[in-house]
Amino acid sequence: MHPIQIPRQAPLWSAILLAIAVLAGCARTEAQPEPVRAVKVFTVAAAGLTLQQEFAGEVRPRTESRLGFRVGGKIIQRQAEVGQQVKAGAVLAQLDPQDYRLATEAARAQVAAARTNRDLAAADFKRYVALRDENFISGAELERRESTLKAAQAQLDQAQAQLAAQGNQARYTNLVADVSGVITAVEAEPGQVVVAGTPVVRIAVDGPRDVQFAVPEDKLGVVRPGTEVAVKVWAGSETLAGRVREVAASADPVTRTYSVKVSLAGSSQPPLGATAAVLPQATGPAGATAIRIPTSALRQVGQGSAVWVLDRQTMTVQVQPVEVASADGNEAVIAAGLAPGMQVVSAGVHVLAPGQKVTVWQDKTSAAPPMAIPGPALPPPAPTLTTATR
Repeated sequence: MHPIQIPRQAPLWSAILLAIAVLAGCARTEAQPEPVRAVKVFTVAAAGLTLQQEFAGEVRPRTESRLGFRVGGKIIQRQAEVGQQVKAGAVLAQLDPQDYRLATEAARAQVAAARTNRDLAAADFKRYVALRDENFISGAELERRESTLKAAQAQLDQAQAQLAAQGNQARYTNLVADVSGVITAVEAEPGQVVVAGTPVVRIAVDGPRDVQFAVPEDKLGVVRPGTEVAVKVWAGSETLAGRVREVAASADPVTRTYSVKVSLAGSSQPPLGATAAVLPQATGPAGATAIRIPTSALRQVGQGSAVWVLDRQTMTVQVQPVEVASADGNEAVIAAGLAPGMQVVSAGVHVLAPGQKVTVWQDKTSAAPPMAIPGPALPPPAPTLTTATR
């Protein structure tokens, strides 16, 4: 008996699935349209160019002295404190005076000895003068006695001068303020041994004050001597008039900036150490105009700068290279690349692409919802009975 052969036929559902897969592979995926972004734009216009530089400075005294002892020794007391107001003649610090007192006593003893020798030589000379008048001695002997008297007098003068100098040395153990002012720094403490001339305290002399600030080399021409400036103290709202008094001849070796001092006019002087903003006169030429745009509109393209320019007909944006000349506050001064009348994107510049469709963003004030008018209270709805059917 031969086996019965049954033909193998694919099920109908397998053929349907195969057809669907073939159709899905042949279908093309449509690209998503580019989103239309809302941007802020402004119209380019030429305006007056008034470059205003602002520098941060510090109020300092016109004259500041570093006081130190004129002799060396050990500091035993210091009366001066930072911020203390002192008058001329006030004692600021003291050295141990014991050695100088002993030296003064020794000099005084030398004066006494020299005076005794001078008196003895004077008595001898007087006696020899009488003997010479009676021709008991020669004139040469009298001249020797006179020379001895003169030498004794010179020794006395020398001893007295040394006593005076030693007395000054003893008085120099007291550090005395020679001017009235404010103590701004203390550079030595009691117990420290200092040599002559070592700064101990620093005193700001009462009187005119300056505002000192630093400027870079490229802005040095803005603050020439005699330039009028406006000074605003950050702790107050008052604006003071000033004039550039001094410009450093050489740059600081570390910061490579030049120190500038401005003298303040008027009787009102800001406190020492106060921070102030110095605003020189506008550096732009009179009557000059330039195109200024917000710095937020700039974007870096390669080694240069560019902006997005809006085409009103197609409502698309294109890249426009520009050349930035300088900065004027929060705005950039454009030297080339833009013309008055162009519309430039000022916000959202980092999410745009060339030829992208955009819309102009407008500040829409949302309308307040209508206020509901109260009416009579409605009775609650009657309950609904539900009957279940079997």
